[in-house]
Amino acid sequence: MKYPRHCLLLATVLWCSWGYSDNPAPQPIHPEQAQWASPPALPGVQGAWLLGAERNSGIYQFRVRLEPGAKIPPHTHPDERNSTVLKGTLYVGFGQQFDDSNLVAIPQGAIYVAPANVPHYLWAKDVEVIYQESGMGPSATHILPGATQQP
Repeated sequence: MKYPRHCLLLATVLWCSWGYSDNPAPQPIHPEQAQWASPPALPGVQGAWLLGAERNSGIYQFRVRLEPGAKIPPHTHPDERNSTVLKGTLYVGFGQQFDDSNLVAIPQGAIYVAPANVPHYLWAKDVEVIYQESGMGPSATHILPGATQQP
């Protein structure tokens, strides 16, 4: 009785190790190799899709760089976005108007969540900020009407 169990165990181990031996090595995604773009009406803002794309279904990761003083006016996304601050302190507010008194400091290493369809705005007050957003696409960014001018 023990012989068939041992054979089954050995076959399972060999099958699992065979499957792993065929897997290629991990391929790092380097942000400096990404295609960075700047939105025309947002000076000091750059973004790059590291995984996925805005119009694609599935998981995505989007990296954003803000120069010191750069602002992103009130906008929404159709999906929930989770953002991790990788460098600097990002100031985030929720609402339809950019209001300095409603800003919350999100320090390096912290995460904030922008719920789907909730207007929010961002500011790299006095240092360069780099943050990374993730969510499930398809996605989009909709600047609120009248919010394209920097306050």
